[in-house]
Amino acid sequence: AVQLVESGGGSVQAGGSLKLSCVPSIPILTSCRMAWYRQSPGKERELVSNIKRDGTTNYLDSVKGRFTISRDIREKVLYLEMNGLKTEDTAKYYCAAESCWPPGYNSWGQGTQVTVSS
Repeated sequence: AVQLVESGGGSVQAGGSLKLSCVPSIPILTSCRMAWYRQSPGKERELVSNIKRDGTTNYLDSVKGRFTISRDIREKVLYLEMNGLKTEDTAKYYCAAESCWPPGYNSWGQGTQVTVSS
């Protein structure tokens, strides 16, 4: 499994911004996909965004236009820029890495809390 270290969470007011970072223990392109998930108490963990080796991205509908996933391959950092935060975005955010084959997110970070207040 890949070791993933997350940072950047915190408390902000609605409309504010945060930028999360994830540092994997291996080169980013070793993973076929890397992703950000989130989970709130009493809710299922959901995929927020992911990025493939070729740079193709995917976003949860509710965050499209507000969140941006990106990576710095050389510096080995995955980011999630979060703008126009809403109270519904409050959750613990997790970084994940997927093996190329067999596919599957088999590596997870410890999570970083994001709290958005009105």
